[in-house]
Amino acid sequence: MDVRLYCFAHAGAGVSSFGRWQQLCGPGIDVVPLLLPGRGRRRREPRATDRDGLLDDLLGPLADAADQGPYALYGHSLGGMVAYTLTRALLDAGLPAPALLAVGACPAPHLAAARTTTPGQTSDGDLLSLLGTLDGAPDTPLTGPGSVWHRTVLPVLRDDLELARALRTAAVDDGAGPLPVPVLAVGGRADPVAGPAALDGWQRWTTGRLVRRTLPGDHFFVRGPELPRLIGRACRVAHRITPTPAPTRTPAPTPAPTPALSLELRPAVEPLPAAGHR
Repeated sequence: MDVRLYCFAHAGAGVSSFGRWQQLCGPGIDVVPLLLPGRGRRRREPRATDRDGLLDDLLGPLADAADQGPYALYGHSLGGMVAYTLTRALLDAGLPAPALLAVGACPAPHLAAARTTTPGQTSDGDLLSLLGTLDGAPDTPLTGPGSVWHRTVLPVLRDDLELARALRTAAVDDGAGPLPVPVLAVGGRADPVAGPAALDGWQRWTTGRLVRRTLPGDHFFVRGPELPRLIGRACRVAHRITPTPAPTRTPAPTPAPTPALSLELRPAVEPLPAAGHR
């Protein structure tokens, strides 16, 4: 049975960054990008800016899908916090756990630097400067004040950053403990936001195996082919070594530790540092 891979994009984005993932993830993976409200074909719907709004929109469809076979979640930047929040909510509802939670360019929820930005108090200029630092905005007159890009993208970005801040705060305040799910944390070699220490922080949020990998690129390495190939391989490995629970609405047992996840991924990606990292 194929592993369904639900994908969540970075702030301000739709799902176009996952356009080639079905091909690049390889066999046995069914890629399902999920579009948040307020963008793309859902542009007329109100955007979610807090945990309750996100769960009202996405938990129902994912809860139905979680009972229908093996699945995994990948989120990039903001999408990493979306994927974590949904995993926590699915487990709290007594649903089968994903075989893998994968996050990219996403610092662990408790890290203070990632929680201090207040989007509502940030000027358009500062938001554009942030995007420029991350290589996330086209540097052309078409993105200037009054442009269509400026009018349509910045409001989505601002609300998405508010959502990210709210999800981090909710995760820290929740007190539910770490997830019994293996976590793959991926960073870009030139990413100024989510470096090795920020990704290692995810160990606090799982009782399973944490594997950290570094790929070529900056904050938006999701655009390259290396990430979907890595995620596809990780999903196949995690599915093979994780027992498939029977469909149930009662709390799922904690999976056994999964040390093989790290070992089987190693040939396909950059090796981990020898000391100080998992």
